Amino acid sequence: MTNSISDLHMQVFMAARDQGLAGVLFRNAAGRKLGLNITDWECLSLVNIKGVSTPKELAHFTGLTTGSTTAMLDRLEKADLIIRKPNPDDRRGVLIQINPDSAINRYSKELVGPLQQAHRELLSTYSEKELAVIVDFLRRFTQNVQAATAAIEADTAT
Repeated sequence: MTNSISDLHMQVFMAARDQGLAGVLFRNAAGRKLGLNITDWECLSLVNIKGVSTPKELAHFTGLTTGSTTAMLDRLEKADLIIRKPNPDDRRGVLIQINPDSAINRYSKELVGPLQQAHRELLSTYSEKELAVIVDFLRRFTQNVQAATAAIEADTAT
């Protein structure tokens, strides 16, 4: 029995939705395991991915007000999870980095490492051609989401 193209499209949408939900649930579980609320975990994740971030970027990413972002950063700094450094491009600004000496690095690697290994094993089952299609799809799918997000934000700003 073959699937129609519309059935396959629906399966892709459902799989993408399920992947998004699974990611949210994983991040929530990991954050709870580390004693962090989801906003703090997402903030740390962004800083970890980027290497360095500004409070403004973190406020935008988390949806927090500037005051709430400052309180979050104060809390994370007090817990020795982040370091604030002067921004060389803005004498009034600061840059946020993960504290390399914090236990969060080790614990997050313990939580995320097995998932990354499972993903590597999964990827090894695909051919180069299939991987190229997957990369293309994910990039373009992400661009669609980013464009829709920008449209919502532009509409909200007016």
